[in-house]
Formats: sequence, structure tokens, C-alpha cells
Amino acid sequence: MRKFNKVSVIVLAIAFTLGLSGIIRAATTVNFGTADDFAVMAGSTITNTGSSMITGNLGLNPGTSVTGFPPGIINGTQHVANPTAVQAQIDLITAYDNAVGQIPVSTVPTELGGTTKTAGVYDSAAGTFGITGTLTLDAQGDPSAVFIFKAASTLITAGASNVVLANGAQACNVFWQVGSSATLGTDSTFKGNILALTSITLTTGANVEGRVLARNGAVTLDTNTIIKAICAVPVTPSPVSTLTPVPGLPNTGLPPEEKSTPWNIVILSGILMLVSTSLVVVLRKHKV
Repeated sequence: MRKFNKVSVIVLAIAFTLGLSGIIRAATTVNFGTADDFAVMAGSTITNTGSSMITGNLGLNPGTSVTGFPPGIINGTQHVANPTAVQAQIDLITAYDNAVGQIPVSTVPTELGGTTKTAGVYDSAAGTFGITGTLTLDAQGDPSAVFIFKAASTLITAGASNVVLANGAQACNVFWQVGSSATLGTDSTFKGNILALTSITLTTGANVEGRVLARNGAVTLDTNTIIKAICAVPVTPSPVSTLTPVPGLPNTGLPPEEKSTPWNIVILSGILMLVSTSLVVVLRKHKV
């Protein structure tokens, strides 16, 4: 009985480990609610200098001061301390909290420039993020891949820095949760949705595909282009049966039974080998 229990413990431990791998989830998209319609939102003020262009709604609440439009252009609707702005700010708080709570988290160096990141949730030990040069976000062929960067304090990008989307990555699925304020450098190109607790400043010529959303403070613009990110909807072709009827059997239109892929076979073989090896070791040790 003792030998049997030892074998059972090993098998159960392996099964538990494999089960955990299914429980741990990857990053999930952040739902903006009614704030989804906004390219720019702030809590106190929104100021603009120069010929900024915003594609998407602009919202402010509880503040009431929006200046610089014109010469800035808003290709959308301006909502200032009205019921729409109030609800959008409430939904922004919910979205911000959702981003804060995302797990599991990978801790990476503060400097993101010169690196390539795949889908996941990231933070830094210092609580800050910076981008000098180019940050590449690689979706590895999955257009629904989600990237979440959580900065406990600041996000600061250098002049002429770039965030590049690769292999199907979409700006709509990139989220930057900032615990205080964010600053985008001169002539920088930025991808993703910024959710800042305090303020967001875009210096001269900084461009954003995404959203610039500040919960409590100000949004400051200077000759910027901000285009609200919209996820591309994948086109699903109409199902067409291409099955060849087998003589004597009706063509039901259903696909044949799905076979295991080579990777499934490799993974299953590895698991079986691990279990078998553990059993052999235990049996030999106890001379069963």
C-alpha cells in the first residue's frame, strides 16, 4: 500500500501541474464601455497648441475647460461635463482597474526600446517604463493578441521613438496603465491605449494610434495626431462542404473526425514518458 501511494502521489502531482497550466490565463482585452468612443479624455482640462487632429470623441469631466480647438480639429463629438462625459469617466475607472488587476505579470527592465515583446502582461521593478528607439510588439500571427504594460508611476518616451506592430498585432489590443502621468516625446510614434491615473502630455509632433485617457488630471497636446484604434473584424468565410460522399454513406456535410496534430502527439508522448519514467524509478527503488 505504501508503494502504491508513492506512485499515486507522483501521478497526481503531474496531473495537478498540467491542470494549473490550463488555469493560468493570458492577458485579456480591457473593456472601455462607453469610453470606447473617445480618443481623448481628461478629468481637469484639455489644452491644445497648433494643428492637432483628433479622430474620435473628446471628453472632459468634471473639468470644463477645453482650449485650442480651433486651430485643433476634432473628427468626432466633444462632450464636456455632460451625462455622456460623466458615464465615460465612470467606465474609464472600471477599465483602469481591470488593467491594474491583469495577471500573470512578467517583470522586465524599464527600458523597452530595442526589445520585442509578445502578448502578455508586463511591469518593471522600478515601476516606470521608457521607450528610446523602437519597441516591437509581435502578435505571432494572432490578431487578438493582447499586450498590457503596467507602470506603477510613469511612462516616458524619447523623441523620435517608435512602437511598431508586427505579425498581426493591433493597436486596439495594446494597453498602457500608468499609475501617475505619461509623456510622449517629440515626433514619436506611439501605438496603444494610455490609461493614466493623473495626466498625459504629448509633446510637439507626437502621434498616437490608440487612445489618450487621463482619469483625474489634464491632457496637453501640441500639433499631434490621435486616431482612435479600432480592431479589424476577421472575415469568416461561409462554410462550404467540400466532402466527397463515400459510396453507401450519406454526405452529412460534417467534417471528418479531427485528427491529432503533430504537436499534440509530441506533447502527449512527452507526458507519457515523464509518467513512465517516474513509475519505473519508484518501482525499482522499492523493488516492486
